[in-house]
Amino acid sequence: MESGVSVEINRPLSEVFRYTNENVSDWSLTVVENEVIEETPEKVGSRFRLLTQDGGRQMEMTGEVTRYEENRLSEVYMVGQGFEISALYEFEDLGGGVTRVTETATVIPKGVVKIFFFLFGWLMKKSSCDALQNELDSLKEKLESGAGAMNP
Repeated sequence: MESGVSVEINRPLSEVFRYTNENVSDWSLTVVENEVIEETPEKVGSRFRLLTQDGGRQMEMTGEVTRYEENRLSEVYMVGQGFEISALYEFEDLGGGVTRVTETATVIPKGVVKIFFFLFGWLMKKSSCDALQNELDSLKEKLESGAGAMNP
């Protein structure tokens, strides 16, 4: 299942890119812990562990940076117990200190979760888009309140 959303943030591209990639647990509504396991100089191949919490349930995932082009895009592939997720963040300078961030997430269910996706995928897609939009809205709020400038 693939979902995508965008948001325009009134902050410069380089600040938005850096803050988005380096402060996930600060702006995300679900990521409560993000730990770098191994960081490569070129970023691609860097591995991390994150802990999410949603509706009182926690889930641990491991991930790897699969694409990274500074101030343009970053993509990660994460593996959890019930599914795998590919998340692509694209950054676009709109001029005048405004940056558009687009997130495209692809969720691949595993095991018994596949049945749930088959039966309720249409409902989950709407919920997924709403959740992604809430995440990007949180990113926008944090950056526009100066969080990115405070974390150089």
